[in-house]
Amino acid sequence: KNLEAAKDAASLEKIARFNDDIARFQELRDKMAAQAAELRESLPTMQADIDAAQAKNDEAINRVSKLQEKLDNKLEELKAVEALGDEELAETIKQQIKSLHQEIVTAKARVDFCEMELREAQDRLKRQERQVNDRERDAEKYKAHIDQFTAWRDALLDNLEKAQTAYDDACKAYEEAKAAADKATSPEITQPAETTPPAGSAQPSGTTLPTNSPTSGKDARPSSTKQANAGGKLANTGDTAPSAIALAGIAVTGLGIATAGVRRIKNSR
Repeated sequence: KNLEAAKDAASLEKIARFNDDIARFQELRDKMAAQAAELRESLPTMQADIDAAQAKNDEAINRVSKLQEKLDNKLEELKAVEALGDEELAETIKQQIKSLHQEIVTAKARVDFCEMELREAQDRLKRQERQVNDRERDAEKYKAHIDQFTAWRDALLDNLEKAQTAYDDACKAYEEAKAAADKATSPEITQPAETTPPAGSAQPSGTTLPTNSPTSGKDARPSSTKQANAGGKLANTGDTAPSAIALAGIAVTGLGIATAGVRRIKNSR
């Protein structure tokens, strides 16, 4: 069950989806990283623009300061001339003061313009830096997604590998246990031992029946018939090796029959 669950969790379709997601996140990460690098390349130029705008602004401010200083001097000079009562010179100084006022207004406007350019350059740099930071954060975010999905995929594959190894080990252990059990329960095949007759025992030997001499007349046939019957009874026992007692009995019977036959012959004579 563990192996089947691991195979289902790490099926080819699911692993393929993980790989597709990882590839998609990798593509987005590469895109964000490329954009961040491109935006970062323009940061030095923007900083140079800020430095130039700052220099212009400083120059405009210095001009205003100089014009203001000149104006202050003319105002002091006008006071001195008016104190002397030189109206013509005083009128000339007044025209100069008026011109200085106009120049100062123009210089201050220049300062305002330079300050505006400086702020715009600074804002452009800040926006560019924010875009760089945003792209880099996006790249890091997609990198985190890549790492997470890769870890999930690798965990499923590792779990599948462990389940497969455990299954293989279990199968191997089962086969070894089964082989050991079969060996323990199977009967051992032994060769039957040869039976040696005990020393000194006598093997039964065949007994030779006495051979009756052929006789003539009627008495010869009954004797042969009785012997045949006796032989038939022995044959009916089914023994292929008759015992010594049975053979002795047959011999005695045959001897009695032969003696009776001789007596009958003598009496008939």
